[in-house]
Amino acid sequence: MDLIDGLKAFVATAQTGSFTEAAKRLGVSNRLTSKYVAELETKLGARLLQRTTRKVGLTPSGQQLLNRVPALLDELDDLLTGIGEEAKGLSGILRIAAPVTLGEIYIKGLLSRFAATHPELSIDLRLSDEHVDLASDGFDLAFRVGMPDVVTLKARKLFEFTSHLVASPGYLNLKGAPLTPDDLDAHTCIIDTNRRNAKRWVFQQNGQEYTFHPSRNLMVNSANIARDWAVDGCGVALCPNFVLHKELSEGKLVRLLENYQLPMHPLFAVYLNGNVLPRKVRALIDFAVEDVQNNQIVTLPTA
Repeated sequence: MDLIDGLKAFVATAQTGSFTEAAKRLGVSNRLTSKYVAELETKLGARLLQRTTRKVGLTPSGQQLLNRVPALLDELDDLLTGIGEEAKGLSGILRIAAPVTLGEIYIKGLLSRFAATHPELSIDLRLSDEHVDLASDGFDLAFRVGMPDVVTLKARKLFEFTSHLVASPGYLNLKGAPLTPDDLDAHTCIIDTNRRNAKRWVFQQNGQEYTFHPSRNLMVNSANIARDWAVDGCGVALCPNFVLHKELSEGKLVRLLENYQLPMHPLFAVYLNGNVLPRKVRALIDFAVEDVQNNQIVTLPTA
């Protein structure tokens, strides 16, 4: 008897509670399924199943084996499938969710570079600033700011970014530049409502935290529009650094309160917490980890 066949016969029987149903699942005869399980018990020197005329149940040893074997068999199948398909490359559909602004600025390029190395793989990117449910919405992976607090998800950190407080030179000529967070109370504040705690701006200096709650506001659920309103002289905006590179370098915007630090925000690749991570998902995550080291989004100034 092949050990793998014996383990598969045992798992199928334990999960269905019947040699007959297990045989149907495996595509073999009832007699052969029973034989595989009996030979496995002999090999292990332990009874795994309690057999009655009506039902097949688990012994304590059988329950212990069942707790671990299905995941090991899935991992083995994934390994063997991956080796067999290596020459053919990845195929199928990879469904991905990402925030709108980050998707338009960076994720689109990441995926085009990934797709170029896997021409048989179809990419389906959906941009939304709402948190999608990967399982019910059918996504393989999501790029998400902040660590997920759902136990059914796993995450791998890709990089961190910060935000900058900015305004246009024209606005500052009229209103003056704030020197402390409290000075912001005299300014129109542009709020990106996609941010967590959008109306709570936190600054740090010399280990002390300062919190400002904007009251005179322009609000929009877009970091790009918040930046553009700041360029137009509408007020002071708090924007992620990856949307500001061009405007800061061209002098259209000026950084404010530079002697204060703003929090860092991690970007994670988020996926379902299953027994086996699909090869196409693992390949994209590994590619993203390497890709972010070679692209501008992680080399922008953070202080």
